[in-house]
Amino acid sequence: MDFADYRRYDAVGLAGLVTRGEVSPAELLEAAIARAERVNGELNAIVRPMYEVARARATGELSGPLAGVPFLIKDLLQDYAGLPTGAGCRALQHRPVAEHSMVVRRWLDAGLVILGKTNTPEFGAKPSTEPEVHGPARNPWNREHTPGGSSGGSAAAVAAGVVPVAGANDGGGSIRIPAACCGLFGLKPGRGLVPAGPGAAEPMHGAATNGVVSRSVRDTAVMLDLLTGEPDLGGPYLAARPAQPYAEAARRDPGRLRIGWTTRSPVGMAVHPEAVAAVTDAAELLSGLGHVVEPAETGLDERALSRDFLTMWFANLARQVAATRRDTGAGPGGFELDTRMMAAAGRALGAVDYLAAHERWNDYNRALASFHRRYDLLLTPTLAHPPSRIGELDVPAWMRAAGTVMLRFGLAGRLMSSRAADQVVLANLARTPYTQLANITGRPAMSVPTYRTPAGLPLGVQFVGGLGSEGLLLALATQIEAERPWGLAPWGM
Repeated sequence: MDFADYRRYDAVGLAGLVTRGEVSPAELLEAAIARAERVNGELNAIVRPMYEVARARATGELSGPLAGVPFLIKDLLQDYAGLPTGAGCRALQHRPVAEHSMVVRRWLDAGLVILGKTNTPEFGAKPSTEPEVHGPARNPWNREHTPGGSSGGSAAAVAAGVVPVAGANDGGGSIRIPAACCGLFGLKPGRGLVPAGPGAAEPMHGAATNGVVSRSVRDTAVMLDLLTGEPDLGGPYLAARPAQPYAEAARRDPGRLRIGWTTRSPVGMAVHPEAVAAVTDAAELLSGLGHVVEPAETGLDERALSRDFLTMWFANLARQVAATRRDTGAGPGGFELDTRMMAAAGRALGAVDYLAAHERWNDYNRALASFHRRYDLLLTPTLAHPPSRIGELDVPAWMRAAGTVMLRFGLAGRLMSSRAADQVVLANLARTPYTQLANITGRPAMSVPTYRTPAGLPLGVQFVGGLGSEGLLLALATQIEAERPWGLAPWGM
């Protein structure tokens, strides 16, 4: 199978070819590997090829709804037994894990053929994918720009046609941001639906969850059915399942929805005119489809939510750095300076302040629930700016110089707690201020690739639903996909 044929199908389509005997898993795998070898030297999407492992699997007995379909997993929170989960961190590059994570096991049980692990920023802590240990992943639509983060490697590979769908995860926007940057569909499931075990129960209090980035809505729906299948008996609780499979829900008519939209930045920073245009365009599209679409505000103190999100984020990084140092014996040189600075901020937090920030999540949940009593969905930009250029989001030189000195003397926590550092952090969130809301509240949210800038870069829009609205989001996305189809990045065809 050559690339011209391979690229015509999504994962469900490829699985159908295998089931009908029109192509073998080995042939599909070789098409995927050939594509990866052609583009990865420039995109740097795959950082740990698994070609021989995949070839052995493709020639064996495979079963499941996606048997024989080539697939990539993210090198973070998606453990493959016997291989390192590098997490974009120097200290973890050569430390194999003992067992598959539950999501990887479910993908293998579905018959997928995993051919590699994808690039991610260190510990997934940035909205671009530029780790020092591997170098930057690049956007197939324009290689001078980021594919987003933290699932940027997966998004770049899918947009370039290496695989039709790839593993991703989302703790602050890391499925939706790269989907928006690369012209893909990305759904973050609601809290607790996708199991995180066995190595974790609820990463970041359940704000982080696994999922995929894909070229088709139906692929994401099928993947969600796979990932939410049998309950995790070792998990913290049993999440409610819908009455019908997500794949069926995605095919139903969403009905006439009431959708409230806003382009106001939650952190009070400027929003690029193209991000505003993306929402305006989507609102017009939705109105044409018969939905009621009007300006609305959530009623949340979203700047406070952003600060509380960062409190959890810094503390989580401090824990990850400490655990990695304990498990590997790595010194400070095993981690990027940016990570060490954020971890220092996490260590400087008091337990009472941390618990108070976490308790406020309940306030945000209830305020957003009030919004969803008035509107079925919230529509916002996914990104406040078009995809940034490689290096554009680097920490300023003055901050790095000051951080180096203050880390040396044990004072970096004070630096990161200062007003100046707070402004730097908020300026960084200025690019991606809309996505943290769904993580903190545990609501499902999706980025849909409805718009491209005059420069030809994708710029998705985000929809946030109420509790249990994954099926509704998928149904609306299918309707949008039929009205305005999207495809592969044009580069390198």
